Order: sequence, then structure tokens, then C-alpha cells
Amino acid sequence: MNNTQEKRKRALFIASQPFFQWRGSPIRLGFDVKAIYENGYDVDFLTLPIGDRKEVEGVNIYRAPNIFFAKKISIGPSALKLAFDGVMFIQALFMIMRRRYHVIHGVEDCGFMAWFLARLCRAKAVFEKHSDSKSYKKSIVIKLYAAVERFVMRHADAVIGTGPGLVAQVAELNCGTPGYHISDIPSSLEEPSEEGTANARAELLKASDEIIATYVGSFAVYQGIELLFNSMPHALKICPKLRFVIIGGSDAEIEQWSNWLKEQGCLEQVSFIGKRAPDILPCYLAASDILLSPRIAGVNTPLKLLDYLKVSRGIVATDFEANRLILDESVALLADMTPEAFGAAVAELANNPELRKEKSEKCRALVDKTYNFNVFKQGLATCYADILVNSKKK
Repeated sequence: MNNTQEKRKRALFIASQPFFQWRGSPIRLGFDVKAIYENGYDVDFLTLPIGDRKEVEGVNIYRAPNIFFAKKISIGPSALKLAFDGVMFIQALFMIMRRRYHVIHGVEDCGFMAWFLARLCRAKAVFEKHSDSKSYKKSIVIKLYAAVERFVMRHADAVIGTGPGLVAQVAELNCGTPGYHISDIPSSLEEPSEEGTANARAELLKASDEIIATYVGSFAVYQGIELLFNSMPHALKICPKLRFVIIGGSDAEIEQWSNWLKEQGCLEQVSFIGKRAPDILPCYLAASDILLSPRIAGVNTPLKLLDYLKVSRGIVATDFEANRLILDESVALLADMTPEAFGAAVAELANNPELRKEKSEKCRALVDKTYNFNVFKQGLATCYADILVNSKKK
């Protein structure tokens, strides 16, 4: 072993998320472990056995045994996720007995596991927080989860939040735990190609004069999916040339909303194209005229906004705090959170190409300055360096 290899520290990264799956947290996990590796750490990534088998260069990926024969797992805390956490905890115990880890990094419900394991092997514990437990439906399980989360925030060596609101929750505890705001970045490092964009445009258009308004994301309630679909009849009444393109959703969800749109007489102007892999998604966004963010809940920045800003297209978003974390009137039309207002804003942007151009001019600058992989990687490097230098014991 050469001197360079001897000097590399080792990190254990634990997340009970599917890896890979087409949504925000799993996408970020890939960037996390890539950045940690590129910052000079050997990385062991312990995750669920669910999802596509995506690999990350230089990273050792360990998947828990699928003793529950699960094929999918819900977003947020659940009994199944808790059961897998137990399996992963046992697996992680064997891992820390075999190897010396300097940092143990746990995401969401794996935060407590990371803290406990770190104390066992005298490593530093990092808790990464992607969501606000207040956004989930109230239940005994969620209350217990929130209590454990507060404990971890008080006792971890560092807490990483994807949005300033999540980092503020650490400060509110007044416990001295350092909080690091490391923003999400666009879901792909790939740039849209001219050929790929042209092909996507040809696929999406049904008539040459249509204006394409595209939504990307899950059909979760907090995404504002009901507001989006209810806004479509209002928008199409003002601008019949609109074509709504929906990227995402399960087969059952697509069928449900297709039936509803058919009843409203709008289905012919809405295209459900399913999911698109992150590396080809930029071409579909660049092929669009308008990009939509109808978010109605949550405190962190919607990942889709970063993808939208990257391709510099007109954006219509709800005038909601999560959207306003990175959007203002200079780059987007911000609409009240009603179907009528949102639909009117989409139609206004569709009918005004000069306004679309004006709103899109500053979009890319935000990505180039703040929301990119280099800034993301430096944020993680700073966090790890700080806690490894800091000898404070919790």
C-alpha cells in the first residue's frame, strides 16, 4: 500500500433509501458518496436492496439482504423502513468491527444508527436531514420519529440540511451542534445536447404551434399535484395551444388522473410520458417552453427547480416558501396557491414569448454560481474537515 492510500480516511455512509430510484433523496445520495470519495475518503455505502443497481465509481456499495421480499418502499418513516433499519444496523455492526471508520454519515432515519455506531467505534457522526417531519401526517410513529430526530440533532457531531429551514431547526435546539446548509444540485451533471433536445421536442409536440408546459416529479400531495391538475382546465381555456407534459408518477396514478382529465375534457392536451432517467431529463426540460413547480408544503427547495434553472426556461411556481428559497419574480412567475391563479399564470407565460425570455435569462447564472457539484463537494469537505479537527465530545 502506498503512502497516498495509507493517508485516506474511511467513511461509512448509511441510508435506508432505494439506490437507485428516480426521486430527490436517492439522486442526492449518489452525489453525496461521489463527493465524499472525491474529497479523499474511502467510502462504504450501506443501503436498501430495493431499486435499480446503480454503481458509483470508487464507492463500495453494500445492500442489506432483502429478507422481507420487498419490491418498493414508501417515502418517509414506515414500519418496513424501520424493519430494514434493524437489518442494516446488524450489518453495520459487523462492518465497524472489520474496518476503522473516521466518519459515519447517516441520512434521515439512519441518523440515530450513525450516531450510535460512531460512539461505539469512536468515529464522528454526521446526520443528514432531507425533510421536515412536520410535513408528514401526524401519528404516534411520526411523533416518536421526531423525538429521535431531535436527539440526534443534539448529539451528532454535525447536521447537514438540504435547505436553510432544516438547518434552522438545529439552531433552534440551542445545543451547539454545528449545522451545514448543503443545497441540492440539479439531478444530472449532464448538459442537454442539441440532438437530444430536438428529439425530445419532436416526441412531445402533437402540433407544431403548441406551447409545452412540463411538470417533473412524484404525485405526492406536498408536490401540489392536485393543484396542478385542477389548474389545467383554467389554463387551457385561456390558451388552447398549451400542451401539458407530465414526467413521473406510477401507472396507477397516471390512470387515475387520466380518467379525471377525460371527465374535464382536457385529456387530449395532456401527455403522461412516465419517468425519464436523470441523464436524459435535461433534454426534455430544454425541449419545453414552460416548467412547473406547484409545491404546496415542505421547507426544503424542490429538486426540480434546480433542473429547471439549469436549462433556462420560463418557470411558473406557487408563491410558497419552499419555491421562494431560490426563486423570485426576476426568474419566475409566482402564483397564488389556487388552481385559477396557477392556471392563469401558466397561460400568461404561454401567450407571451418575450416574458418567457425575460424570466429565463438569469436562470443559469444561479446554477453556475451556487447550485453545482463543485460547491456541493466543497460543502461536504468543509463539514468533514471541521468535525475531524474538532475534538469536542458529545
